[in-house]
Amino acid sequence: MGRAAMVAVLVSGCATGVGGGGPGGGGSAGGAVAPAAVPTDRLLPLDAAARRWVDSTLASMDPRARAAHLVMPWTSGRYVPVDSDEWRTLESWVDAGVGGIVVSIGPPVALADKLNRLQARADVPLLIATDMERGPGQRLEGGVVLPYGMDMGGGSDFPPVMAVGATGDPALAYEVGRATAAEARAVGIHLDFAPVVDVNNNPENPIINTRSYGADPARVARFAAAHVRGLQENGLLATAKHFPGHGDTSGDTHLELQVLRIDAARADSTELVPFRAAVAEGVSAVMSAHIAFPALTDDPSRPATLSGRMLDSLLVGELGFRGLVVTDALNMGAIVRGYGPVESALLALEAGADILLMPLDVAAVVDGIVAAMESGRVAPERVDRSVRKILEAKARVGLHRRRTVDVAAVADVVGSDAHEALADRIAERSITLVRDRDGLVPLATTPDARVLAITYADDISPFAAADLHRVLAPAIPGLERVRLDAPVPASVLDSVTAAAEAADLVIFVADVGVRSGKGSVAVEPAVAEAVRRVAATRPVAMVSLGNPYILQQIPEVGTYLLAWGSGRASQEAAARALLGHAPITGRLPIPIPPLHEAGAGLERAVVPGADAGGQAGGQA
Repeated sequence: MGRAAMVAVLVSGCATGVGGGGPGGGGSAGGAVAPAAVPTDRLLPLDAAARRWVDSTLASMDPRARAAHLVMPWTSGRYVPVDSDEWRTLESWVDAGVGGIVVSIGPPVALADKLNRLQARADVPLLIATDMERGPGQRLEGGVVLPYGMDMGGGSDFPPVMAVGATGDPALAYEVGRATAAEARAVGIHLDFAPVVDVNNNPENPIINTRSYGADPARVARFAAAHVRGLQENGLLATAKHFPGHGDTSGDTHLELQVLRIDAARADSTELVPFRAAVAEGVSAVMSAHIAFPALTDDPSRPATLSGRMLDSLLVGELGFRGLVVTDALNMGAIVRGYGPVESALLALEAGADILLMPLDVAAVVDGIVAAMESGRVAPERVDRSVRKILEAKARVGLHRRRTVDVAAVADVVGSDAHEALADRIAERSITLVRDRDGLVPLATTPDARVLAITYADDISPFAAADLHRVLAPAIPGLERVRLDAPVPASVLDSVTAAAEAADLVIFVADVGVRSGKGSVAVEPAVAEAVRRVAATRPVAMVSLGNPYILQQIPEVGTYLLAWGSGRASQEAAARALLGHAPITGRLPIPIPPLHEAGAGLERAVVPGADAGGQAGGQA
């Protein structure tokens, strides 16, 4: 979500950290201990001391504590005062003995302080998780103050992973993992629900899309393995998701159950390839998908999350995975509509899941697991197996040695210049010029040329194409800008279309990206039709700041440039590429059927003498 979160946040002085965790992992709300940073250069081996800690901690837990340890509820990352209802809910979860917490968007310093306080209260250190697929800026975000569009800053925001795939360089995937690990561990996060290893081989997929490295299984496997190494060699547990593959679906499991209607042979040669690579790389966790797979389960309605044939038999038995099996969120529509919160958790546990992620009712799920053990439905040994794996993961990130972080040191790591430079490098190398029939790129305009830049955004964000236009404006004296926010009134669209038909050059920027529960990553049909009409008579350069497949809606445009994401780095890189201030070298990691094959991409060199304030050569 990042900038689009639209959350106004004011952060005043945070404490430098509280409580807990000597060698035994203890700690309490009342006994503050000076925090120290956990080493983040690698995951720790399960040496004799770690195994003793795991054994003794497991032995100290009663059946209810063991049941609770499987549950990982969600909380916002925002600043929360300790006398609020939200904080009391968090305390109740920690006191119940949950094994960890999933955190969402929040300012880095406040989040670190919040996690320190929770760790100090817990009897057993908490495993803190989040999803940072495109890096820390996805979650470590101070928010936006409206109506001024003031970005409050946060973690490093890298381009989406499909942009990394477009560079052709898996070493950059490693670097994303390395930087993410450093910033995540600095604020007290231990488990990243990344990388996405789904093969995005369905252009209509509204929820994976640019979250995937591409459409070729071997390519996705190489990049995902490098991403896993970057995370785990630098101290952050990685997660391959969404098993057995979410790329060939045309719906969003946040809304409803999806069915993967392929046979076992296709799955073996495509969907499972990156998962095998991640398992071979030693990935710490695998997240299941809320997707039914009839060819492997003989059940058209049972999602993989709740299927023993998918988790115990295929993932553990055939693929040989020995790490943490994590459910996708149990509050998603694909689960909620078919199963209650307790039954879905029990079915997932029976299927082989170790961590029950984000159930709707934490207390009810814990009660349900305890009752299932007492009735004989779930063997206590089955619960113990998962609790042991969770404790071992905690030991691998050093939680048996130290559970808090140095809040005063957060600013030394999070959002560093070095990591921002990495984002810029990835963005520049990812820019892909799919077509340029009329030779518009690099752009060249005369001072009296009428250039109309139309930005279409399907999410409310003050930053849609703002950085792109900031770079373009000094180089194009006649640049006029107009913005269309979905849904676009017909009268507004007619007026903008008329202006476009009178322009010498039209730059159409589509800011259409993936968001959970959105259900679509398409341009409004009326807007697409208007652009098609303009492209029939005027030169149009179309730029996508998200979904790469929108060319399928508007195939008439002669110039199509992909920036892959809407972050600052991607927008600036797109503008510089258009102006000839930076080379264009990206290649499609996906096909855009039936228009372009995977691997397509035109190269452009830097225009001699071009600079940030000058004009580039080419045609208008």
